[in-house]
Amino acid sequence: MPPHQDPNIYSDSYPTEQLSPIPGAAAAAGETWQRLDKRMLLVHPVTELIRFIPVLIATLVAGARADNPLWSLTVVAAIVAIALTRWFTTTYRITGDQVELRTGLIQRKRLSVPRNRVRSVDVEADLLHRALGLAVLSIGTGQHVDKREQFKLDSLDAKLVPQLRTALLAHTRGGAETADAPAITPETATPGATPDGPAVEIARWQPDWVRYAPLSLTGFAIVAPVVGLAFQYGFAQIFLKSGTVQDVGHRSAGVIAGVIALLVVLLVVVVSVAACARYLMTWFGLQVLDDGKTLTIRHGLFTTRQTTLDLARLRGATVNEPLLLRLARAAELEAIMTGTSPRQKILPQAPRTAVHATLAHLLGTDQARSPAPALVTVPLRPHGPAAHRRRYTRALGPLAAAAVVMAAISLAGGHIPTWLWIVLVVAVPFAVALAWDRYRGLGHAVLPAAGGNPAWLITRSGCLDRDRDCLEAPGVIGWTVRQTFFQRRAGVATVVAASAAGKKRYHVIDLPLAQAWELIEAVTPGQLGVPAGR
Repeated sequence: MPPHQDPNIYSDSYPTEQLSPIPGAAAAAGETWQRLDKRMLLVHPVTELIRFIPVLIATLVAGARADNPLWSLTVVAAIVAIALTRWFTTTYRITGDQVELRTGLIQRKRLSVPRNRVRSVDVEADLLHRALGLAVLSIGTGQHVDKREQFKLDSLDAKLVPQLRTALLAHTRGGAETADAPAITPETATPGATPDGPAVEIARWQPDWVRYAPLSLTGFAIVAPVVGLAFQYGFAQIFLKSGTVQDVGHRSAGVIAGVIALLVVLLVVVVSVAACARYLMTWFGLQVLDDGKTLTIRHGLFTTRQTTLDLARLRGATVNEPLLLRLARAAELEAIMTGTSPRQKILPQAPRTAVHATLAHLLGTDQARSPAPALVTVPLRPHGPAAHRRRYTRALGPLAAAAVVMAAISLAGGHIPTWLWIVLVVAVPFAVALAWDRYRGLGHAVLPAAGGNPAWLITRSGCLDRDRDCLEAPGVIGWTVRQTFFQRRAGVATVVAASAAGKKRYHVIDLPLAQAWELIEAVTPGQLGVPAGR
């Protein structure tokens, strides 16, 4: 099997000896292969031309220099022709136990996914797809795969998508295998069909949530590449050598400081606007629906996206509270699920009350789970004086080391600029505040199993980026107790709960060693036993 290939997706574009047999191939024999909607002939040429805009610009410049505009026209014709061939070379079928896709003109590729291995179904539609009544359906099997190995049907009739999505996730309803499920074709699909049972709306996007967008780093992520590209092409030299800047350079320091302050304000405004724009385009109209078996997340302004997740694979949730969001009493909510993205976002930046309400429903609707309000409100157990001391040591230690080095250089006759000492002194209160907040955010709790409900591990850590993880005991598949040299000296350890869901590793940091074994025994009784020597 090639590297990074999803083991749940079989492909015959590789040498035969590398292939696993496609289960259910005999049952699928004779089933009719379907083509994508003919309207894709209008979509793919446009999307491919947009994708190759840099190439088109280069050929246009080359054609202008050679005085031959046919260069660019030839490239355009070639791109359009290749895009049109996709309709003739792409076929798919959904049989009783398989979902299969064949693509490729020169190199033929066949992907096959067992229907009972489907973990999530994503439906996307940009403006062009929506105008033509089409959608893009992607199937997730819980594995990270190369983009070329993704199982994606682009473009399908949007009217057929609801029933296709329901059929692909049919194994989540009733738990039966899908080997005897009927094949799905455009002729047998019922336009507009929806899953059985009413869905409950557990969260809805509100327009005033956009005010939280600038409190994340997404705006910087958008603006930084643009600024870097401008500086790479000599914008800095042009700016610094301009007459206005040279004239300002001869004026007082106050004017220079004012200009710098103005640039900082301008940067903050641009970054905030970019963050708000991205937030609106991505999360506008967000709805989170729960029908008891699946969780459906819909959002998007120009490009709409709908993700359907199997609730049977939910193992908990993470409340993400970066520093700025925390100060504004806001947070983000992520699901801890097997077979999905490590950080499957349920709610973007939103008020903490909305996040807690969604968390309470998400982890409390199933009777097999512990009551959710306790997960939200349970007080966390502090990790003691050793952990408290380590927070301050790690924050102030580098500053103390820098002060010693600078003092040694000064005593040896070297020159240390005054401003370095000022920076060092100013950094001390910030380091103290950082250490205080890191310890304040450090803690854990265990909700014991009771009344047939599983135990829960709740752990929180971080300052600039703080996570509160709620992980149910059945989601824990192993434990690691780790001690560094300094942790051994302090008598503390980091306990790591391994899981197949979410981030895979959930840390309880700087816990007193005696409590580490108690924690493991409380969450998963009997799994670890008594450690040697105790």
